[in-house]
Order: sequence, then structure tokens, then C-alpha cells
Amino acid sequence: MNKEEQLIMGLRDLYNKIVFLNKFKMEDVLKGYKSSEVHCVEYIGKNVEPNVTKLAEYFYMTRSAMSKITKKLISKGIIESYQKPDNQKEIYFRLTEKGKEIYKIHEELHKEFYERDKVVFEEITEEQLDIMLSFVKKYNKHLDDEMKKQYKNIKS
Repeated sequence: MNKEEQLIMGLRDLYNKIVFLNKFKMEDVLKGYKSSEVHCVEYIGKNVEPNVTKLAEYFYMTRSAMSKITKKLISKGIIESYQKPDNQKEIYFRLTEKGKEIYKIHEELHKEFYERDKVVFEEITEEQLDIMLSFVKKYNKHLDDEMKKQYKNIKS
């Protein structure tokens, strides 16, 4: 296996371990909520005028799939929909008080996970972080470009 393959496998392994370690605590503290629902709450809490289209694009899902998630969140009283007076066509979402509580719990869990992993980042120099961030940015751009190509091929 060459270094590029080792890196990709290492990133995949790293991601899977983070998900594994975080999953049980998340599921315990946020009982009754799926990961997709909690991350939808997070997106709505952090973004201005979120709608189904923006959510679907962010999570790489269809609008139909995202619509099902938002309907479930509305039925659970976590988010509510609204329209602007000057645009009755578009439907936006905002957190209810219950949704804000879930958002806050989720943010606190992320802080806890960061504290758990901070020991690794304390050993990394600023220069090393810059190199890694540059790599992640380049790789993300490459994957975005590839996704656009695939999307064009699907629509053709």
C-alpha cells in the first residue's frame, strides 16, 4: 500500500473511530433522536433561513429525504416552519425551545469530545496544522469537483 492509500485508509479509520466513540454517549444523552435528526437541528441552529433545499445540499441527501426528517422534527416539536411575508412560496425552519435544548446538549457533547481529544492537538505545531488544513481543503475541493461531474452525468 502506498502512502496515499495509507492516508486515505487512515482517514477512514480515524473517522470511524470518532463516530464509534461518540455514538454511545450521543445515543445515551439524546435518547429518542436519530443522528440525522440531531445534525439537522445543529444545522438549523447555526444557519440563517434554513430550508429543505439548503439542508439537502449540506447533507448530500434528496429534498424528499430531508423533507421526511424535517416533518418528523416538526411532529416531535423540535423545529417549526415559517414563511416570510414577502415570500409565501419558500418554507424555512427554526428551532423551538425544545429544539434549542437539544442543540445546546449537542454542542456540549462536542465540547466534551474535543476535550477528550485535545491532548493530540496540543502536540501538533501550528505549521503541521496548516499543512493538514491545506490538504483537507484541497481534497474537499477535489471531491466537490468530482461530485459536480457525477451530478452532471446523472442529469445527462
